[in-house]
Amino acid sequence: MAQKSVDLNSSRSRIHRLRLSLSEHRADALLVTHLPNIRYLCGFSGSSGILLVEPSRATLFTDSRYTLQAREEVHDAAVSIVRQGVTRAVGEALRRRRGRVRIGFSPAELTVAQKDVLQSFAGARIRWIPTPGEVEKLRAIKDAGELALMREAALLISDVWTAALRHVRPGISELAVAAELEHAMKLRGAGGSSFETIVASGTRSAWPHARPTLKLLNKNELVVLDQGAILRGYCSDMTRTVFLGRAAGRVRGLYNAVSEAQQAAKAAIRPGVKAGDVDSAARKVLRRYGCVRYFTHSTGHGLGMEVHEMPRLGMNDKTLLEEGMVITVEPGVYIEGLGGIRIEDEVVVTAHGAQNLTSASREFLEL
Repeated sequence: MAQKSVDLNSSRSRIHRLRLSLSEHRADALLVTHLPNIRYLCGFSGSSGILLVEPSRATLFTDSRYTLQAREEVHDAAVSIVRQGVTRAVGEALRRRRGRVRIGFSPAELTVAQKDVLQSFAGARIRWIPTPGEVEKLRAIKDAGELALMREAALLISDVWTAALRHVRPGISELAVAAELEHAMKLRGAGGSSFETIVASGTRSAWPHARPTLKLLNKNELVVLDQGAILRGYCSDMTRTVFLGRAAGRVRGLYNAVSEAQQAAKAAIRPGVKAGDVDSAARKVLRRYGCVRYFTHSTGHGLGMEVHEMPRLGMNDKTLLEEGMVITVEPGVYIEGLGGIRIEDEVVVTAHGAQNLTSASREFLEL
């Protein structure tokens, strides 16, 4: 029997907590269209579905491809197998509700085309109420089961990176290194990679989100490796930077600056701290080293069923960190003509501060 992605008690608790937001928005029901949110709430991992959450029931609408899968996976929701399109079926179900009905939806996740179909079949009695981010707020705080999975996923990607180091050498292509990393993830039980693996060498390492190419790794250059694995629905994410050969003093100095910035950011993490204050802690260190202008992205982001979740550790972000959040801490510097350096770990916010989930070495490696 396939392993359940969400257990019964967890599913009930999550849908129950979501229902509490109905009164806040004066909504009669909430429409959940984002697939990771649907999986989080009721366990369904298929590629087509809409979940309608009402005060006393929840219904997953999906198609006949998922009849058996839904029976195996779905908890705390009835399953409606539809014949003429999931969105149309939801609209027709809403039309059958009596009187005027207020339906909450997430504007960032319901497409214009979907809303047009819903309105067409639901009729004029439906009032659409924007309710952004309600499920994402729940997902930001991980329960014990989620944290156990994320620890396992973080250990997996740490082990994969450590083992793959033997492939990081002059003469091998960026794409070949990325392939080795992704192959090793699956051999260790991952369902796939959390995102397209980044292997960027030489001057290309100054591109924070460079895609791997046929470029060959060369002596005397930086290599940034950013990788993550999905393990039973949960993502890991880590970055390490190595040097092929003997690094110059400037490169070593930059690596030390990034490492110290990451340590400062981690030290700032605790419940009640603003996300922007963690970002500020990293930038303060890089400013002292004279390289803050080369730090071109936020210090980190939430992690879970998706590789980018709430919160965002960006400048002036006022989101308060809470115990149980899993976030990345990934300061970096990117210098045109020289290359880039980034060090990224996952941590969980605990009552006592940040606790590392990523176990791979953070030492500056010269290969």
